[in-house]
Amino acid sequence: MHKNLPFKYYFINKFDTNYIDKQDKKTAIILRDYNSKNNLNTILKFKKYCKKEGYKFFLSNNIKLAINLGLDGAYIPSFNQDTKHLSYAIPKKFLIIGSAHNNQEIKIKEKQLVKFIFLSSLFKKNKNYLGINRFKLLAKLTNMQVIVLGGISKKNLKKLKLLNCFGFAGISFFE
Repeated sequence: MHKNLPFKYYFINKFDTNYIDKQDKKTAIILRDYNSKNNLNTILKFKKYCKKEGYKFFLSNNIKLAINLGLDGAYIPSFNQDTKHLSYAIPKKFLIIGSAHNNQEIKIKEKQLVKFIFLSSLFKKNKNYLGINRFKLLAKLTNMQVIVLGGISKKNLKKLKLLNCFGFAGISFFE
């Protein structure tokens, strides 16, 4: 169905090729800027650049726009519980991915028909901190493939082998 899926997912909030150019081709770019409305010119710049360089490009929190612009997919954050996108005609190669922090949000993402679930936060000690054991327990509650999110660094990257995860995502790891 979906071939050559990325293993790494880089959340970025502004168009800066200096950070993107440092990534390998198995890294997907997710534009996630909640501070400003989606600027169409910026999204089109991202799309053109990612296509030229061979990166998968996802838009956060606007599935309809991502479909209309012919992007690789869309990302649904944990706070978005909307299911309007289920009535859209979704292209065959279009991926919908989403994040969750607990079992209730996992079930919502399953209802939203996301392909992968980002579970957070694995290492970053914030209000959504899971740690390895709670992460493993939550990952067992779904049949979907799980991607690790939160606090990934070069020091703890090897610990991901302890988990049955499909990949990892972050911000600071990639910068």
